[in-house]
Amino acid sequence: MYLQVKTGTALAPPLTPKVRRIEALAAALTALFMALAMAIFGSVQAQSTPSQDTPLNSSMDAGLFYQLLIGEIELQSGNVGASYQVMLDAARKTKNEALFQRSTDIAVQAKAGDLALAAAQAWQTALPNSTAAYRYLIELLVALGRTPEAMPYVGTLLKISAPDIRISLINSTPRLLARTTQAELTAAKLEDVLSPYFDDPNAKVAAHVAAGRVWLASGKPERALALAQAAQALDVQAEEPALLALELMQTQTQRGASAMLERHLVARPDNLGVRLVFARVLSKMQRFNEAIVHLKWVTTHKPKAPSGWFSQGTLQLEAGRPEEALKSLQTLLELLDKTTLLALSDADDTPQDLRQKTWLLLSQASEEVGDMPAAQNWLNKVVDPKLAQDVVQRRVQILAKQGKFSEARQIISNLGASQASDLTKVLLETMVLREAKQWSQAQAVLKAANLRLPNDVDLLYEQSMVEEKLNQLEDMERLLRKIIELKPDHHHAHNALGYAWAERNMRLPEARVLIQRALELAPEDPFVTDSLAWVEYRLGNPPEALRLLRKAYKSRPDPDIGAHLGEVLWVLDQREEARVILRDIRKRSPHNEVLKEMLGRLRITL
Repeated sequence: MYLQVKTGTALAPPLTPKVRRIEALAAALTALFMALAMAIFGSVQAQSTPSQDTPLNSSMDAGLFYQLLIGEIELQSGNVGASYQVMLDAARKTKNEALFQRSTDIAVQAKAGDLALAAAQAWQTALPNSTAAYRYLIELLVALGRTPEAMPYVGTLLKISAPDIRISLINSTPRLLARTTQAELTAAKLEDVLSPYFDDPNAKVAAHVAAGRVWLASGKPERALALAQAAQALDVQAEEPALLALELMQTQTQRGASAMLERHLVARPDNLGVRLVFARVLSKMQRFNEAIVHLKWVTTHKPKAPSGWFSQGTLQLEAGRPEEALKSLQTLLELLDKTTLLALSDADDTPQDLRQKTWLLLSQASEEVGDMPAAQNWLNKVVDPKLAQDVVQRRVQILAKQGKFSEARQIISNLGASQASDLTKVLLETMVLREAKQWSQAQAVLKAANLRLPNDVDLLYEQSMVEEKLNQLEDMERLLRKIIELKPDHHHAHNALGYAWAERNMRLPEARVLIQRALELAPEDPFVTDSLAWVEYRLGNPPEALRLLRKAYKSRPDPDIGAHLGEVLWVLDQREEARVILRDIRKRSPHNEVLKEMLGRLRITL
């Protein structure tokens, strides 16, 4: 007998586990079927515009209803193959887009690529003007590694799409084809597909750029540059060719890409986004003077743009101009202090985030001008946990610069695993020992670390540089050769080995080959250009050395590069210019070892 409430209404009996499972399945099936029915009724409504009183008739009869229900039940029961067949049969009978999509999705979820492709092909055959069918076909063929077969479908999709949609599709095509394993063939076929739009007034720029991006992805930057240049010739103010040029800056076509970006910024000088990214790319390539020109444009014409001042200060530090960096970063702080609600529309950081990072950079700049108390004061302001490791590194470096080596090493030894990795601690300790010129101790630390962390290229490189200082050239060469074996594109290893020989006036032809390879890997790098100049100088070709050194020093007025330039000018009897450069270096870097050695060797009095 069931319990009764006061009203006299009987309570329902408790549900058994079996009933619960049935009801859960029924609820799931109802939800799935209702979603499908909505899609079907939606397609019916889209195909007709009846009056308010005209009843809507669906193509779903009792038989179709039952067939769809069976398909969903089979799917819920794990019989994916049966569900797929039932759904695809219903789609073919009704030529309904939602059912074709449903059957394709079932196969995709089951990771049955061939069945998904068959459903999409049936969909496209039944509904030849369905853009959704073509999208599915293209994506499936790419996923199945049959990208070249997708190209005709790309062409048809573009042809049947509305003009405004077509441009969006063209722009998205490179991302769609990014996973192809037949990159060069895909790029050639896509260029053929897009070529009809090269003269289309609305789509011509997008078509050239999309083709260029796919050629770049295929490892053919020269063809990509040609297409980017063609796009820019059509519209120099268009941003898309400039964005492709920014990507090309990382390849051997960087000179052409750089010229493109300069032309774009002449036509659109206020394109702040492109200008800032261009400056960052130039700085990564060690082309600091060119980068600073663009950042000075930003700070002059957009003085309230925080990212301009931040980027300029950062770059001035990297270029060895700490006094200028101090001015830029202090201007940024003044700008941030004017309002706490400053909208940083051109930056990802909040004002407080930017303050923290600026304080950290001000600490570095103060340290580099020799103002250690100020460096410490700025550092004490930084409390952002995300910058904790940078703060520790800066604190250790300040102590090392002050000659407090034991205190610096104590900080490093007290760091917990959550504060710094083993690699970070080793690199910090090596930095302190280098500053103290304790080369043998640094060698011991690095040898022990390389036993714990074998084949770490950073540790191998650090040890090779210590071996060079100890004049243990065989060990230095062994380590650098190992780095090149582990990482053939490690341009620093090629350059370091070549320069070490050039500095000692030995194995000069081999040194030139190594440095030329480094320059191929890092075009325009001023330090590698300086190394090549030094080889030419040692080989008895000072005019060529002078040309290369002028180029390197213009890009980055580094004291070591300047000392080499001064020596070559002196030897070529251009002594007044040499004195001007060498005096400037001594003023900026009075303890520079390369400068001191050269002045003593050549007995130059400034």
